[in-house]
Amino acid sequence: MAVNASSDARQAALSRMLEHQRAAFLRDGPPDLRQRREDLRRLKDAVVRRRGEIVHALNTDFGRRSARETAIAELLPLVRAIDMMSRRLRRWMKPERHRVSPYFLFGRAWIMRQPVGVVGIVAPWNYPFSLALLPLATAIAAGNRAMIKPSEMTPATAAVIGRIVEAIFPPEQVAVVTGDADVGALFTALPFDHLLFTGSTAVGRKVAVAAGHNLTPVTLELGGKSPVVIEPGFAAARAAAHIAFGKLINAGQTCIAPDYVLVQEKDREAFVAACGKAMENLYPAGFGASPDYTAVLNRRHYERLRHLVRDADERGARIVTLGSEGPRPDKDGREDSHGANHGANHGDGLGDSLVMPPVLLLDVTPEMAVMQEEIFGPVLPVLTYRTLDEAIAFINARPRPLALYYFGTQRAMQARVLDRTVSGGVTVNGTLLHYAQEDLPFGGVGASGIGAYHGRTGFLAMTHARAIYRQGRCNVTTILRPPFSRLTDIVIRFLLR
Repeated sequence: MAVNASSDARQAALSRMLEHQRAAFLRDGPPDLRQRREDLRRLKDAVVRRRGEIVHALNTDFGRRSARETAIAELLPLVRAIDMMSRRLRRWMKPERHRVSPYFLFGRAWIMRQPVGVVGIVAPWNYPFSLALLPLATAIAAGNRAMIKPSEMTPATAAVIGRIVEAIFPPEQVAVVTGDADVGALFTALPFDHLLFTGSTAVGRKVAVAAGHNLTPVTLELGGKSPVVIEPGFAAARAAAHIAFGKLINAGQTCIAPDYVLVQEKDREAFVAACGKAMENLYPAGFGASPDYTAVLNRRHYERLRHLVRDADERGARIVTLGSEGPRPDKDGREDSHGANHGANHGDGLGDSLVMPPVLLLDVTPEMAVMQEEIFGPVLPVLTYRTLDEAIAFINARPRPLALYYFGTQRAMQARVLDRTVSGGVTVNGTLLHYAQEDLPFGGVGASGIGAYHGRTGFLAMTHARAIYRQGRCNVTTILRPPFSRLTDIVIRFLLR
């Protein structure tokens, strides 16, 4: 559903949509196991069946996005998560028996996982398909209805999401809302029963304030500067291969991409050489020509990344650029020297894709802009430390990141880094892969987010733990009712002993 009217009319339309879903939830009650599994199956089937359509939409929105990268980074995590939730849903839905106090020996206590009602989902632009439909699948598994607000910066993908949802779900069960940032602000101000937002920390703060007015519980999946710590003497080539992959998938436009590397001073040059080689090995045809290398989403983000590099350069950083952008046409279709033409329309008047080769930054200092904000692109600062405690102190002096990566074989050093730092998640001797573990919660801490989802954690986040106690025949508390007596005093003294 597109919401394009005045602000008041938009708000009224969104409120009606929410009330329609809430009324249907109250009328029909929570769906049973069979219905939830069937809904998940239909969602999975639609995603698999429309794979070509999804790939085309993402390629259109980014200007260039590999079909294989889309399958690996967006479709596989979604399909695998749906399969896992379907298998385990019976166990998750089963009431949880809990012990009762010895004084209530004949009573029974249990927790029933109850759907909260209507879940609002705000998806980002970097993985606009999976980060809209994975939360949706979680909401469905938890027995809820949902409203989705895709990113306005990926309109082709938003349109595909809308077509998929409309084909398999009635609007009172799942609805898709499209529109600009103003629509997004109105959306997050709705009194949902739970709101899941994925995006930047700055916008996340506004979402938290808007949700707070309604006391809406939130899951905020934000970002931050995810550090990499390389143990002294660790094999440079081995670390570089994993870091290059984690940094360059989706051209670095990943919330848990390695944001900066901390390597011991004596190991820096070996790592830089190995990292450059590893990045070029991933895209042997060149970054401008390789169909596997994703473009930067739009001109604004492209210029922001260029500004980060220029600022670092002006402040004394050493710039190591890998490859070249290749030719890119100007507005009338002639080629110039700024990049590669792939015929996508980014909505800014340019018929081109914005390809940015990887850039390594050396001799970086904390006051540079590249160390002040999340990079979200193929720019990688490489910093040095003298002692491991110095690296830990550097990380802890900054907001808590969404991810942390450690490369090394010394268990004591690894334990020290993990014990002394705080982050949303960790991958040891790899990058990104903790996200792919369906059984692990995914979420941030502090500035990188509130709450978590994925797997059972998501099911728990989108359900209410309803505590239930059934009174037994014998109940010691009857002795503690008025009128009080000496027996009451005896029982109290016994209980307080």
